[in-house]
Amino acid sequence: MKLEEAIVYLLASSNQGMKTEQIAREINERGLYTRWDKEPVSEKQIWAVVLSHPETFVKSDGRIRLMI
Repeated sequence: MKLEEAIVYLLASSNQGMKTEQIAREINERGLYTRWDKEPVSEKQIWAVVLSHPETFVKSDGRIRLMI
């Protein structure tokens, strides 16, 4: 699974959206994405993916949501 797909997977079940730290923690705890260097996913990585996919994600009220 790509990191973008892991974020979409989590946000699809979150009606209120999630903060970047929540997304990173859930991805790491559930093992939804593994970095090439085996390090945990960081909040900065989540934010970078969100910024690079404005057609998929939106940030409002400090939370990341899926663009509908």
